[in-house]
Amino acid sequence: MGSAHGIWTWSGVGPVPCGVVPHDALPPDPFAGDPDDPARALGEPEPDHDHPPMDDEERAELVGDLSDLAVYQALLEPRAVRGIVVDCGECQEPHYHDWALLRSSLEQLLADGRMRPHEPAYDPDPAAYVSWEYCRGYADGVTATESAR
Repeated sequence: MGSAHGIWTWSGVGPVPCGVVPHDALPPDPFAGDPDDPARALGEPEPDHDHPPMDDEERAELVGDLSDLAVYQALLEPRAVRGIVVDCGECQEPHYHDWALLRSSLEQLLADGRMRPHEPAYDPDPAAYVSWEYCRGYADGVTATESAR
């Protein structure tokens, strides 16, 4: 996946915090549009100045990763693969990402330059997840087989 290491760490962008639910998987805000929203008392969140924005090369790699992810999902989901497993450098535990969660997280990284913390998968079956490297090798094998025909 690109030249990044860890859990989608780009230069200037820290690792994904352990535990990330994408914004579209969160329940709706019960106070959305309410002028008496109690969260208004907290004010606006501070901008995150700890991480400089991604440069054009990093952004292009991330777009490539999203494209690769779509190919991997198309090839492996019909074979009962639920998503990608990533070894977390922060907690030293495997993180299991379903296809939609990973796509959403990468899209958020592309849009915001960081990912929100998310809940880990509930009781994942490790046999149903593969590494990014496995996906790449599988796709390369399919491509080579198709090219040889």
